[in-house]
Parts: sequence; structure tokens; C-alpha cells
Amino acid sequence: MPSERELVRRVKTVRNIQQVTKAMQTISASKMRRAQQAVLASRPYEEKLRQILMSLAPYTDPEVHPLLQRREVKRAGIVLVTTDRGLVGAMNTNLVRATLRHAEQLPAAGYVAVGRKGIGAIRRFRQPLIAEFTKLGDRPTTADTNPIARVAVDEFLSGTVDEVYLAFTRFVSTIKQVPTLRRILPLVPEEEQRRDQPPLQYIFEPDPETVLEAVLPRLLAIAVYQAILENIASEQSARMVAMRNATDAATDLIESYTLAANKARQWRITKEMLEIASGSEALAKG
Repeated sequence: MPSERELVRRVKTVRNIQQVTKAMQTISASKMRRAQQAVLASRPYEEKLRQILMSLAPYTDPEVHPLLQRREVKRAGIVLVTTDRGLVGAMNTNLVRATLRHAEQLPAAGYVAVGRKGIGAIRRFRQPLIAEFTKLGDRPTTADTNPIARVAVDEFLSGTVDEVYLAFTRFVSTIKQVPTLRRILPLVPEEEQRRDQPPLQYIFEPDPETVLEAVLPRLLAIAVYQAILENIASEQSARMVAMRNATDAATDLIESYTLAANKARQWRITKEMLEIASGSEALAKG
């Protein structure tokens, strides 16, 4: 059993850690609100671009634009978006596990890793790494994320990969973040998405092909940007919850150590009183 002094030292150590986790919880809560506002503000724009693509798809030939061309899948590219820092619970682990499970169903896969945790995971599992990006910060702009989209486009257009998937953690709520994989190249809506669209007729000026030429690159860049915003919001939410759990665990640990220290102090005092009584009794008999 640890001594009373050791238990008191542990209480002080845990209390210092608790102050750090509580401060990190407060900071993450502030950043989460800002990140949540950003991701919710950008979602309608990205969804509207996807609606335009699905509206254009029935009127265009897939061969009219290289980003629409489907071909036999021999190798896929996966843009894996993770965090640069840890202390986010199982968020990165769940995403990497889901991504690797999906990659097992593909003939072969290479990775564009965004975030140090993803880079470390890809290297640890010895998977092909096409490119890596770090230090995007908590407030990235499209200028920061466009190079990631350009790498994906270049890999697809050169024929190095036949499909490109985007893997990220989608923000649902403060306590729920969902690992998500979405195919972004070739930019063709899935059949079920087409069925969900209302049977409306649109007139495009000057023509669907010209509109598609302008929309497709923009949609890809926004898809990558939106995924990174989703991941940032999920990161701050996961870190806030993790730090809150750590703070609560520290409180329980402090109470446990304090109780053990009180018991040790009581045992020490009782032992000293018994020693005094025994000594006094020995002196009286002598």
C-alpha cells in the first residue's frame, strides 16, 4: 500500500492534470462552436453543387469531360483526412479502421494522407503513400485545401488511379461523429441518388456541357474543403468530450486517493497512539 506522503503527492499530480484537461475542454468547446458554424454554413453550398451535377447528369455524355469517365478499376486513390493532434478519443482510429476495411474490397489503393495521425497510420500499416499534407490549422481556406484536390485530380487524369474516395469524419452532433467514405472521382452521381431526384426539366444556358465544365472542378474542390471542415468540427467535439471525461476521471481519482490518504493518516495516528500507550504501560510496570 502506498504511503500517506506518496498518496498526497499523487493527489497533487492528478489535480494539476485535471486543471490542464479542464482548460483544454474549455478551449475545445470554444473552437467547436466556431467550427460547427463554419461546417453548417458551407453544407448548403456543397449540397447545391451536387444537386446541379445530378440535374446535369441525364443530359450529358460521360465522355464529354475527363472527370466523368468511368473505367475499369485497377487502383483507387483514397484521400484520408485525419487530425494533426491527438486527444480525440477513438475518432482517428475508427476512421482509419473503416478506410482500411473499405480498401480491402478494392484491387489496390494508394493514399493521400491529410493530418499527421493519418500519415502515421498509413506508414505503420505500410500502405502506399501518394502525398501528405499537414498543418492546415483550425481555420483553413480553399487556398489551403485546393492543393489536395489538385493531387487527386492529377492522379485520376494521369490514369494512376481509376477512382478517388474521400475518407473523413462527418460531424453530426457534439457526441456523435461518423466515419464517412465518399467517392468523388469519377464525378458521377449514384443510381439511387438519381432516383431520388424529382423528374424536373431544366433549360441550361448556353448548354449542359458548358455548365458542367464550370461546375465539376468547383464541386471537387468544395467536396475536399467541406470534408476538412467536417473533420475539424468532429475533432473539436471529440476533444471536448475526451477532456471532459478525463476531467471527470481525475475527479474520481482524486477522491479515491484522498480517501486512501485519510485512511493511511488514520492508521498512522492510531499506530502512534498505540505505541505511546504501550510505552507508558511499560514505564508504569518498570
